[in-house]
Amino acid sequence: MQSSGNVGGGRKCFWGFRSLIQRKQVDSVHVRSEGHHQLARKLSVTDLIAIGVGATIGAGVYVLVGTVAREHAGPALTISFLIAGIAAALSAFCYAELACRCPSAGSAYHYSYICVGEGVAWLVGWALILEYTIGGAAVARGITPNMALFFGGVDKLPAILAPHTIPVFGIVVDPCAAVLVLIVTFLLCTGIKESSLVQMIVTSVNVSVMLFIMIAGGYLGFKTGWVGYELPSGYFPFGINGMFAGSAVVFFSYIGFDSVTSTVEEVKNPQRDLPLGIGIALFICCILYMFVSFVITGLVPYYALDPDTPISSVFASYGLQWAVYIITTGAVTALFASLLGSLLAQPRILMAMARDGLLPSFFSDINKNTQVPVKSTVTTGIFAAVLAFFMDVSQLAGMVSVGTLFAFTTAAVSVLILRYVPPDEVPLSSSLQESIKSESLRFGPNIQETDSKILQNPSGSSENNSRYLQEIGEASLGYPLIQKSIPRENQNEQTRRKIAAWTITFLCIGVFIFAFAASAQGLSSILRFTVCGVCGALLLCCLIVLTCIDQDDGRHSFGHTGGFTCPFVPFLPAACILINTYLLIDLGAATWIRVSIWFAIGAVVYLFYGRSHSSLFNAVYVPSAYADEMYRSSSD
Repeated sequence: MQSSGNVGGGRKCFWGFRSLIQRKQVDSVHVRSEGHHQLARKLSVTDLIAIGVGATIGAGVYVLVGTVAREHAGPALTISFLIAGIAAALSAFCYAELACRCPSAGSAYHYSYICVGEGVAWLVGWALILEYTIGGAAVARGITPNMALFFGGVDKLPAILAPHTIPVFGIVVDPCAAVLVLIVTFLLCTGIKESSLVQMIVTSVNVSVMLFIMIAGGYLGFKTGWVGYELPSGYFPFGINGMFAGSAVVFFSYIGFDSVTSTVEEVKNPQRDLPLGIGIALFICCILYMFVSFVITGLVPYYALDPDTPISSVFASYGLQWAVYIITTGAVTALFASLLGSLLAQPRILMAMARDGLLPSFFSDINKNTQVPVKSTVTTGIFAAVLAFFMDVSQLAGMVSVGTLFAFTTAAVSVLILRYVPPDEVPLSSSLQESIKSESLRFGPNIQETDSKILQNPSGSSENNSRYLQEIGEASLGYPLIQKSIPRENQNEQTRRKIAAWTITFLCIGVFIFAFAASAQGLSSILRFTVCGVCGALLLCCLIVLTCIDQDDGRHSFGHTGGFTCPFVPFLPAACILINTYLLIDLGAATWIRVSIWFAIGAVVYLFYGRSHSSLFNAVYVPSAYADEMYRSSSD
């Protein structure tokens, strides 16, 4: 049997490559009816904001303020946070449109499967698995030293929770981190509404602590005259370049808002609430970051900030030692909320991949009582707890960013594809194929023979499939299963789609080369400027072409319509692709070596399991409009 999926418009290509580019259909009524248990729709806008803010504001802000101000931005750290927030908003706009059009669990994995193809979707899902698992373990490890401050130090923790060193292996185990992961796992298994309530409480405490920093710090600043801004070096001690370098570092403090989209199937009104939840959460995070950084860099000179505990040390320098406990409370609640956000999103990624057959169906089971994917949640919690217990995953922190940045990039590419070349062919569900086959058995041997050939060899072109379906329709006479006529795209529309597809391809290639050259310090300046100049010209030409040609009319009816639409296309998605690709490449060779090993493991899993168990394996593709008629006739 050959894998198929005619996404090439009738072109014949090697079956292995075909499986990488086949795309699934946006979930619809006839797809949902195939037996998947549904998640509970209980989340409101308030819940989404709490999840988004909690997953985004980790303890990093309590450390990044000192490090970035000392080494990169100085007092201009506030502007660095603003620029990074605007850059994160580009991805948020793309996510908002995709979440409205494709409201199913899976986040960027789901969107890339619909718009790009199975191969890229698998890589995105595999990268997100790595991100959430390692991210959750790293966050759990960070909670222990912060909690220890309430006991008077790590040595004063109860023996059962204190870190211990295994002499033979030299491994420092952290029982407290593992216990916290298991507690959060149990909480997530109780139900989505209960989890979101806890997230809301914990996030409220964290936000209250940040408000305390802003108010108390502002009072001290006005009382003492904001000494941090009265420096001979001025507001930009490291120049404009330093400010932008600081933006690149603090950008990662905005990672986490995409966790909101993983709960799309649990939102009461996703088309209205998801864009609001994503936008408001990101806006709150940006405002809090900017005001906290403004206050802290104004209270003391930037070079006097402690790189490890900047906020606590600033208040201590003003004689407010008691404020350390309040700030530590904020750090602990921020870490706990971030841990909950990671372990909330991960099971839903596994569930979405299992639904599509790329992972065992074990992960797609939804508990009938709590209406959450308990098996996926428990599996995620156990793996994260083991990592947090045995491993110091701080050295793997860079790998966490790969999943998010890769997801941000594919989301932006998906928006361009959706607008200019939305999928115009969809796979027939297995139930409808069986319905067609059984219907054709009622007629002559010619139809049966044609039916057998198509269903056993679906790698033929959509034109052949359409002829086959027409034959069945003609044989059905008075009660045709499908309509006989197939609307044909005119030649101009096909030409426009080809131009748009190649332009998007060249845009992505140009962005990659431009980002690689810009971040390659080993290249000579002349070569770097030359390559960047050529690629910049290519990007400009691609944007001009996409601006001049019309967007596809099919975008108005693709997926679930009536929700949020991303503005400033193609410029906004192109800028999003450029920023995230540059940050991806800039993560360093060591990080990419580790990630490559993880991707190689994923490729083996896909080749030996995912590809052959995919729900699109041996799928038959037909034009979208024709498929609608088929489903309608079949239901009648």
